[in-house]
Amino acid sequence: MILWKPFSKDGITYDLTHLHPRTVTYEEAAKEGRPARKYTVDVEFGLHCFTRGFKEGDDVDPGLIYSDARESRLFDSHRYDLSKRLPEIVGNLANRKCYHTKHGNFFTIEIIKDEGHTVQYEVYFTLSRSSKKGVLNLSVQSAYSHDPEHQRKHHKKSVGFFVVLFNTLNKRPTNPAPQ
Repeated sequence: MILWKPFSKDGITYDLTHLHPRTVTYEEAAKEGRPARKYTVDVEFGLHCFTRGFKEGDDVDPGLIYSDARESRLFDSHRYDLSKRLPEIVGNLANRKCYHTKHGNFFTIEIIKDEGHTVQYEVYFTLSRSSKKGVLNLSVQSAYSHDPEHQRKHHKKSVGFFVVLFNTLNKRPTNPAPQ
């Protein structure tokens, strides 16, 4: 798991410890004769949560490049500011609507006020079984405010986060509902 190093530019240091790995426990209450369940989930946050890709025609400032072991991208102060919400969003996934994407991952949407405008902050994640018995891995792959550049077609029917947790832990598919 990655411990992100702070990013510095123009005398400003951007602390990234809020995106360090963590373990979250989600508790599902007993319901209709089914016992309560606890899920232990190791969470990691990806590079795309605070950086953006290069655009054609970009005049790239080398001082904005941030890299991990797989790729280099541009540090994005707007994504960085929004990323401070991610630990709370992830911690509350059990109370949020989650949706399938056509790529096999999931996303949730946070409606926020950003610079005086209401925007959709989309958080994309995958879940998998860990090598540790009874533990799951949640990887937040990307998070950004929804804008015309990021138009996506998603399945419209939501899926409960506890359904995704249970199915992943028990090697069951979590298929999107037919449209």
